[in-house]
Amino acid sequence: MHTLQAIWRGLDWSYLIEIALSVIPALICITLHECAHGYAAYRLGDDTAKRMGRLTLNPLKHIDLAGLVMMVVFRFGWAKPVPVDMRKFKNPRRDMAVTAAAGPLMNLFICLIALFLYGLSAPAAYSRGGALYYLNEGLYLTAYLSLALALFNIIPIPPLDGSKVLYSFLSDRAYMQLMRYERYGTIFLFALIILGDLSGLNPLGRVTGWVFNRLFAVADWGFGLALRLM
Repeated sequence: MHTLQAIWRGLDWSYLIEIALSVIPALICITLHECAHGYAAYRLGDDTAKRMGRLTLNPLKHIDLAGLVMMVVFRFGWAKPVPVDMRKFKNPRRDMAVTAAAGPLMNLFICLIALFLYGLSAPAAYSRGGALYYLNEGLYLTAYLSLALALFNIIPIPPLDGSKVLYSFLSDRAYMQLMRYERYGTIFLFALIILGDLSGLNPLGRVTGWVFNRLFAVADWGFGLALRLM
């Protein structure tokens, strides 16, 4: 028992909290992203995701372990795709594009809400500290990861959402040719994330940072409102 107590006291809690602050926001972003896909498909006539138990807020149903690790480590990643049966859509091209766009749009919405709450809670978080401080930091990371997930997924390379939106503007023949290279697209995306980060070029990070800095005006708005309410 004494040994367990020593181990417990010797744990680096700041490191564990940092991991939690990365994993929890990533799970929120991934889960709501996939739910948005499933819900959009359901409203457009495809109940496949609902029947397979994927129209749920349970993050365990949506986790792709490799994608989650990539999000935590590199700030870019993916989830287990929600199953969609295009044959159930009334207008397959249009409805597939709407379903694909729903995920990134949900992430953009999450980013804006999290930024506003981050700014709104900042004065109290920095004056009181404690759990409120970590909650505030979690909101910031949620906003950033959600935006990163949105921007990453609109890249028009299979299997990302951007390629499915692109489908609505292509002929069937052109789209099928594009989808033939889907497995190579995954390899390319791995390389883009990992090599970009290791090389220091990090094009995805630069674009995300540029957009994030401009959206940060929403956090400033929340911060200003908090000061007026104090």
